[in-house]
Amino acid sequence: MSRAYAEVIGDPIIQSKSPKIHGFWLEELGIDADYRASHVRTDQLADFLGARRADPAWRGCNVTMPHKQAVMPFLDRLDPLAAAVGAVNTIIPEHGQLVGYNTDVPGFLEPLLPMLGRTHYFRMARVIGTGGAARAIVKGLADEKLVIVLAGRSPEKARALLDELDPAGEHHAIDLAHFADATDFAFDDRENCLDLVVNASSLGMTGQPPLVFDMSHAPPGSIFYDIVTSPLETPFLKAARAAGFRTIDGLSMLIGQADHAFRRFFGAIPSRARDAELRKALGA
Repeated sequence: MSRAYAEVIGDPIIQSKSPKIHGFWLEELGIDADYRASHVRTDQLADFLGARRADPAWRGCNVTMPHKQAVMPFLDRLDPLAAAVGAVNTIIPEHGQLVGYNTDVPGFLEPLLPMLGRTHYFRMARVIGTGGAARAIVKGLADEKLVIVLAGRSPEKARALLDELDPAGEHHAIDLAHFADATDFAFDDRENCLDLVVNASSLGMTGQPPLVFDMSHAPPGSIFYDIVTSPLETPFLKAARAAGFRTIDGLSMLIGQADHAFRRFFGAIPSRARDAELRKALGA
């Protein structure tokens, strides 16, 4: 019998750290399986998934840019969370069917859980981006009762996304350029409030335009969270840290979502006690 394997698909895919993460856990747990990276273009998705469906050694795949929505028509069923988000980042073969899951939501929320477990007078997140990852982030934050200010190149697209994912929420959609210019807005007392500033876009990623964000838009005590992993120390996070804000880097979400996917691929729970060692292996 062929060796069991899972993989990550995307276009491009060379930048993916997922093979190192899953490979680290496979070795640690002594599981005889493999995890690969496969370059798949959008016009190849149907043939790719058709071939994988017929491969008994295939345990599934993670899905990265730009396929998190494009894969959905080729799946037989969506997990309720993936259906609610409208994006898939994990595909699992189950009883002859291809089932789409979204592990980005719990992966993104994982480093925030200590804060989210507290009671706050007010919770607000300023989120930049309207793509597949942003959909998961908006859904996760809305479910945690945060008011969301969503910034995109198209405010109309941002508004439509908010109305789709949380139609009852009192959220706001703005142009991305709003955050680039300084503001003299006087923030009120932020004690016992939770404020997040999240880059849920590819801005600042290697080869992409920079994310321009003026720190005057961040309330005192804000937490800055960037989902970009290449580079890990983005200019956005550097500027936030220099201004005295707490930061969370993209590996936090990447490792968190990989944990949930790994359990489905290989039926085992990775040990998180060695996260610091894993981060070093990933160059952090």
